[in-house]
Amino acid sequence: MPLIPEEPQIHESAQGPRATPATGRAASTPRPVPGPRPRPVPGPRSAATPRPGHPGRGPARPAPPERSQVPAERPAAVAEETRSVPQVQLIPASAEGALDAADEAVDLLLDSGRAPGDILVLTTGEQHPWATHELSFGENSYWEQHDTGEDVFFADASAVGRATARPVVVVAVNGGGDDALARVLPPARERAAALLVVCGDPQRVNSVLGAGV
Repeated sequence: MPLIPEEPQIHESAQGPRATPATGRAASTPRPVPGPRPRPVPGPRSAATPRPGHPGRGPARPAPPERSQVPAERPAAVAEETRSVPQVQLIPASAEGALDAADEAVDLLLDSGRAPGDILVLTTGEQHPWATHELSFGENSYWEQHDTGEDVFFADASAVGRATARPVVVVAVNGGGDDALARVLPPARERAAALLVVCGDPQRVNSVLGAGV
């Protein structure tokens, strides 16, 4: 049956087992979200101006706040979630508004108790500003962040084959044709252990996922 578009509200109770959440985001240090379009590209990062909440990997990358640390038992929790078919939630959005909808979905997930490392964000068109920013430090540094799994990871949809499974995958359909969407959504669903959130045009998304959901 086709997916039924939903308002951008993530209901954790419908997602089945999930990883033990981290201690939560402190109210005094909220996760930064890029402002309304046009989205400014983050400026150069130095030891004095690291990305808030990002794991440290050297002098320019301070240790993360305690809330971003992944509990030791998380791999077992991921394995538990992988056994079940993920819930699929569709958030209607235009190509121009898909990134904003994905950012809002991520914030709702974090507010509901999901650990940052539980979430993978894929974009079908323009790169998310954080992906562009982190890639400026080099491919090796960029993929180290993915392998460490301590923060939300942003990637182009073409990298879905390299990305490993996470409890939640968020796809922003902010560009690309129907063929590209058909290549991205099935593997994205395979990598979502508990929840796949798709922000995009309902008709296009249903044409790819509707029959199998």
